[in-house]
Amino acid sequence: MKYVCNICGWVYDEDLGDADNGIAAGTKFEDLPDDFVCPLCGVGKDDFSEE
Repeated sequence: MKYVCNICGWVYDEDLGDADNGIAAGTKFEDLPDDFVCPLCGVGKDDFSEE
């Protein structure tokens, strides 16, 4: 599953994770910490939508 930031368009891909920010491949979006923010624009999980 992929989730896109509604503000800047950055995509979080669960299969890839986000190695640059210490998130392992295979990490589900709902399992990201509550304080997760978009690495590009800094908005929270509430500003992401399923792609």
